[in-house]
Amino acid sequence: MLVPDVGQVRNYRISARAVWIGALTLFTFISFGVWGVYSAYQAKQAMSALNASQQMLSMARQQQSHTYADMQQKVDAEKEKLAVYARKLGQMQARVLRLDALGERLVSVSKLNKNEFDFGVKPALGGPRLSPSPVMDLDLDDQMRQMDHQLSHLDTQLSAIDMMLQGDRDVRTARPHAWPSEGGYLSSRYGMRIDPFNGRRAMHKGVDIANRLGAAVLASSRGVVVYAGKMHGYGNLVEVDHGYGYRTRYGHLSSIAVKVGDEVKDNQLLGRVGSTGHSTGPHLHFEVHRFGKTLNPVNFLPRV
Repeated sequence: MLVPDVGQVRNYRISARAVWIGALTLFTFISFGVWGVYSAYQAKQAMSALNASQQMLSMARQQQSHTYADMQQKVDAEKEKLAVYARKLGQMQARVLRLDALGERLVSVSKLNKNEFDFGVKPALGGPRLSPSPVMDLDLDDQMRQMDHQLSHLDTQLSAIDMMLQGDRDVRTARPHAWPSEGGYLSSRYGMRIDPFNGRRAMHKGVDIANRLGAAVLASSRGVVVYAGKMHGYGNLVEVDHGYGYRTRYGHLSSIAVKVGDEVKDNQLLGRVGSTGHSTGPHLHFEVHRFGKTLNPVNFLPRV
């Protein structure tokens, strides 16, 4: 019943069923409202958790990136250390080859018993078997430094003996395709060898003749100078064309005494022994070419 202040009183009749339906409808709307609010709350919580997970994942990725960078840096450092060891080992091996060549030459010159002083045979070693020490007394750097020092000391001693022996005999002069230096001896042969700078196998396109700094470098035969100057790897280089496709190269010179176009005779001075370019010490790098291909210079030398 609706009783207004002014007007006619109105009566309405609502059945119990309609009341129940209305109540149920209201309850349904309230339930959906509560569920919606709860769902929104849950979604907000899930979004917060997702953001936290993304932040943690980003931090983990950054940490992984830093860890990878550190590991890569350590790997690069180890690779560089191995490269240094390889170069050092190559230099030592080159020095050992030079010492072997010098030792063989000293045995030949001094007329010692070659059976007792055979530099082509490994030295005999022995002794009681020792158990390995759990901790190395010296690290690899110290061992290589000690070995390098020992090689330097032995190199100095053998060089001093060689100089004394050279003073007792005449210097062997060169003839056509003859010895291209005033004195010296073959310290490295033609062919594959260990590069003294990187420790890798590489083709050695000539021979190395060890000699004192400033020793004369002589023309192996008559010809015309076609190159005189610096060349990558060779340092100061002189190249002589002898005709019939033959050319000779004289590398690592400390000075050059000729110029392009000069006509040179047998044993004429071309320059002085040095250590310019790709070199570890004073020596002459001597090459023989014919029609652009390298040949073994040993076949053109009177003595090796």
